[in-house]
Amino acid sequence: MKILVGFDGSNVSKAAIALAERHAAAFKAELIIAHSMVGGPEVPRKDFQIAENNLEHEKNRLLDKNVPCESILSVRGLQSGEDLVKLAEENEVDEIIIGVRRRSKVGKLLFGSTAQYVILTASCPVISVK
Repeated sequence: MKILVGFDGSNVSKAAIALAERHAAAFKAELIIAHSMVGGPEVPRKDFQIAENNLEHEKNRLLDKNVPCESILSVRGLQSGEDLVKLAEENEVDEIIIGVRRRSKVGKLLFGSTAQYVILTASCPVISVK
């Protein structure tokens, strides 16, 4: 079994990692920790490095606990939700775990909702954590 976890370093994404860790133990699953950066190659090197370091830290922490995992930093220029769904399809994952934040209706209208896109579009089960 493979589980994809959306991770951006926020508290809700850390909660998603914690749940994914429990699922990995229960289902003997492999984790794929993914961070999608909107903007493609125009992403500032500093932001890219921070994301890369956060992913590496989480991956190493899980590997130290004998949780099989890999990390993916995706910078393809896609919106995060679209990118996570594509990563799930490309890696044939069985489950996606993502964190959700409270946002006003206007905030969702202006910025969209990554979680909503993933929940409605993914071909596998999606678990949301808040």
